[in-house]
Amino acid sequence: MAEEKKNHDASDLDQRDLKNPRDRDALKRAADDFLKSRKAEEYALAQEDEVETNAKNWAELDKLRAENGDLKDQLLRLAADMENLRKRTARDVHDARAYSVANFARDMLSVSDNLKRALEAIPADVLAKGDAGFKSLAEGVEITERSLMSALERHGVKKLDPLGQKFDPNFHQAMFEIPNADVPQNTVVQVAQSGFVIGDRMLRPALVGVSKGGPKQPAEAQPEPGPIDPQAERDA
Repeated sequence: MAEEKKNHDASDLDQRDLKNPRDRDALKRAADDFLKSRKAEEYALAQEDEVETNAKNWAELDKLRAENGDLKDQLLRLAADMENLRKRTARDVHDARAYSVANFARDMLSVSDNLKRALEAIPADVLAKGDAGFKSLAEGVEITERSLMSALERHGVKKLDPLGQKFDPNFHQAMFEIPNADVPQNTVVQVAQSGFVIGDRMLRPALVGVSKGGPKQPAEAQPEPGPIDPQAERDA
């Protein structure tokens, strides 16, 4: 039907007389309609190309956004890992400084014990008589023992003084029980051997005797761990 109309219009245009003003106007309108239809077709094709191009651009933009999100997640995970590594390194530096001499200090405690035993082995009556040799020996041993403990203290080793305190299995070792109804139960009432700590860690437990038969000790809240040494943070 459209083909027949097109052929009819073409044959009708062929029969127009260009000298006739009416025919010229008809031909002009036909040419204008033709140009408009061509422009409409070109515009439609351009719109289709633009839509296709925009679709491709949007797809590429979505892809870039997804890649950007993945890179952001990776960066955040990397930053978190680096922060954890920094904290672990600072903690390791702090521990290395505080506890590097732990084994050596523990061995030196045995030396201190032997020096004390040497002092205790000197008869009290001999010291009371003022024997110069024994007195000088005792003073020398005592000075040596004090110097040793001072050196250990400079490296963070501290002596425990648990007498009268509540028994703490983290730092005390109960050797025997002493019945005493006047003292709260599980109170340290005798120290058989001194205990030592280095930093906040036990170096050697105190050997103690604890009371039994008295009232129960009130429950105590556990202390929170202290902060990391700021100097260790800076060194890391």
